Amino acid sequence: MKTLLKKMMVALLALGIGQAAWADDTLNVGEVAQKEMLRMAEAGDAELQFSLGVMYEHGEGVRQDYAEAARWYRKAAEQGLVDAQYNVGVMYEQGKGVHQDYAEAVRWYRKAAEQGLADAQYNVGVMYEQGKGVHQDYAKAAQWYRKAAEQGDVDAQNNLGVLYDKGQGVRQDYAVAMRWYRKAAEQGDSTAQNNLGVMYEQGQGVRQNYAKAVQWYRKAAEQGLAEAQHHLGSMYDEGRGVRQDYAKAVQWYRKAAEQGYAGAQHNLGFMYAQGQGVRQNNAEAVRWYRKAAEQGIGEAQYNLGLMYEEGQGVSKNRKVAKEWYKKACDNGLQDGCNDYRQLNNEGH
Repeated sequence: MKTLLKKMMVALLALGIGQAAWADDTLNVGEVAQKEMLRMAEAGDAELQFSLGVMYEHGEGVRQDYAEAARWYRKAAEQGLVDAQYNVGVMYEQGKGVHQDYAEAVRWYRKAAEQGLADAQYNVGVMYEQGKGVHQDYAKAAQWYRKAAEQGDVDAQNNLGVLYDKGQGVRQDYAVAMRWYRKAAEQGDSTAQNNLGVMYEQGQGVRQNYAKAVQWYRKAAEQGLAEAQHHLGSMYDEGRGVRQDYAKAVQWYRKAAEQGYAGAQHNLGFMYAQGQGVRQNNAEAVRWYRKAAEQGIGEAQYNLGLMYEEGQGVSKNRKVAKEWYKKACDNGLQDGCNDYRQLNNEGH
């Protein structure tokens, strides 16, 4: 009966604390539910303390108040309620209702993680990987990711794959990276699908297979992942795993470019400059080169310099060309260094 009463109270409060679910001349059920829920929470009912925290955090039936949410979550968390421990960690990590404190976030995430909560295990892994609230430790990140990954947590599966891919905290092992990427990819995770595509394209941990790379890139690209859209564009551009098709390459480059993906912006500029898959348009080439160049892509900086030096799509301006060549040179592009020196020697 007590459990049922709690469920009834939560349901009533979800409709709005202080509002009558029904009333007669003497009784307002909503007010009674509110008072009884508060009484029981103050008396130590951890589940109701947690429910109050949720309601204050999300403004459900009460005025949104992160400080109150944090207060109620903590009361429940101190009694060992795992979801409350996790939420206290979130509040500290995000600075919601409390001063942001990564070390406190880790402390509460760890309490929940040690009770087996996969989301908390994943978050502890993230904190160790990023060095937030703890000393950066890839080995401990891998340890916590593995616990969550083995429970099916898709983000942990992908991140564990990344650690094996890069050899961070574990011995580099492309085959194991592939295994974890695949688990996450088969759950529909777009980042893992893209990563799996990269492994097939490069032949790391698996026999190189451009067609399968395209298959996984497409799955991620169709979910809107800019990096995968760029990769898929490149496969169409170069005719790897698919029949070469510049128009489709442009289509996918554009999708990624419009999301701000610098490599795709550069490639789209190149397609406009060359008239591949689109009508040749130097002004559009300049526009996309500039977007990529401003994000630090050396090839785009060099190509933008060329456009200024030759007056293609912009007014000829060798001084500006030299500035872009210098940026490309600073990014390690030898052609940029050579052309910068040449214009400098000519007095520009």
